[in-house]
Amino acid sequence: MNYQALFARILDTVDAEAYRTPAGHVDARQRTAMLEVERAIQSADFDPTHTRSLIDRLHHEGHIDAVLRFSALHVVACHPRVRDWEEAARMVGAQEHAALELGGPNLQNNLASVDRHRGVLAFLQGHLEVALDYFARALERQLTAENMGNILATLLRLGDEGEARGLLRRARGGLSKSFVGELQALIDSDPDLALLRD
Repeated sequence: MNYQALFARILDTVDAEAYRTPAGHVDARQRTAMLEVERAIQSADFDPTHTRSLIDRLHHEGHIDAVLRFSALHVVACHPRVRDWEEAARMVGAQEHAALELGGPNLQNNLASVDRHRGVLAFLQGHLEVALDYFARALERQLTAENMGNILATLLRLGDEGEARGLLRRARGGLSKSFVGELQALIDSDPDLALLRD
């Protein structure tokens, strides 16, 4: 694959954002509810029906907005015990619609989440080059360690360890210490990034 144009986009984003500190992904008002959802999804006795009901209840009670509701439902659909790609695609479409309807100052972050979810869906279905493009879009909208980690994981899955290491060197050399620390923590904990561990 020719990465020249894609890398130009990624590196332009890295260079332009080199001294900005990433903001939190979820506002404080919704963070507690999303942590509850995260615990349910990561539970050893994960129950998709129960988790969907929890997400819908939290939304109905006003603890999470529609964007986060559809985001969480997408994660449930992609869970290894569910793997419902059609439902995941419907949820990411609904999330995009909700993000555009909501608008406001978080629009770009919300659309980055949409791009990330589309990338995850493509990645899980084995369309790695499509996933890489979506992850690059997410990074362009929102420079976070998670978005950079998704790009690195996809490059490794494509067998392009050299490209992944080059991008990692560029990030370490030009981005804030806090960003690099978050990225390193991700590399140290994510099995998909194990090849990049020192």
